[in-house]
Amino acid sequence: MITYTLFIGILGMLLILIAFILDEFYKRWNQNTVQYNILNIIGSALLVYYALTLRAWPFVVLNIVWFAAAGYKLLQIEQKKK
Repeated sequence: MITYTLFIGILGMLLILIAFILDEFYKRWNQNTVQYNILNIIGSALLVYYALTLRAWPFVVLNIVWFAAAGYKLLQIEQKKK
């Protein structure tokens, strides 16, 4: 049986992997697009929650940095639009 916490972890992992795979194979989807960074923000936030529940501190730090980097990149993209 899949627990709620495991479901959150799997969903977070899938979102980050989907963003990565689309970046690799589609030119219109890359690190400079809003949708790529939104998937990474949501995915890493879910993985922070998952890692916290497991008390997996290295993965908490990794995903906080991933979240911050994607958030910063999203802010840069939005500022360029203005």
